[in-house]
Amino acid sequence: MFAWMVWTTPVAVFFCCIALMLVGMTVWEIKSPTVLRKGFLPIATTRGDRLFIGLLTAAYINLGFVGLAGKLAEWLSLEQEPSIWISFAVSMAVLALILRRG
Repeated sequence: MFAWMVWTTPVAVFFCCIALMLVGMTVWEIKSPTVLRKGFLPIATTRGDRLFIGLLTAAYINLGFVGLAGKLAEWLSLEQEPSIWISFAVSMAVLALILRRG
């Protein structure tokens, strides 16, 4: 069923983190309903809004890294493409920043 997708360890970890965040945010929302607040994002957002925006941003960071990995290896004269774990760490840091300060 999932043979069409390349399930490498970083991809599996990324999707597991997303699933855990969705479950955690659902439980948190049930226990403590959120209110609108204004952070550095140009709109007032709830926790769910920030999670959605953060997940989209994380996905685009990962896609951009995958698309540019070959060029990065060429530009920086690396023997092999940089590890996808780099984009995972960066995307999770950006996601945490958006959730906390967005």
